[in-house]
Amino acid sequence: MLIAYWIVGGLLALFYLYSGGIKLMQSKDRLRPMMQWVDDMPLGAVRAIGLVEVLGAIGLVVPPLVGILPWLSLAAAVGLFAVQVGAAVVHLRRRDAIWMNLALAVAAAIVAWLSTIWL
Repeated sequence: MLIAYWIVGGLLALFYLYSGGIKLMQSKDRLRPMMQWVDDMPLGAVRAIGLVEVLGAIGLVVPPLVGILPWLSLAAAVGLFAVQVGAAVVHLRRRDAIWMNLALAVAAAIVAWLSTIWL
């Protein structure tokens, strides 16, 4: 289970580090080709989502890696699952595809389950 956690959790962390990072750093005009939903939200909300994603990515990796408060990995995985539930709602309202949200939600749920090895 330890190897599975680091594979799935590491990939999920890399995804969210990238996704959250670009939401924090780039303008709406640069985000729009990849994420059309940014037009429906204030820039502050987009930045907040990016911050939550980056913090979630850090929470998946750092606590178990250093052995301090490893239960935070479970909290980070649950938080990233919640992000995807919210994202699916936004995409359903826009009549967009939600397959990516579902895949990421399942991955976050798997990481949450695997993170129980730290408890």
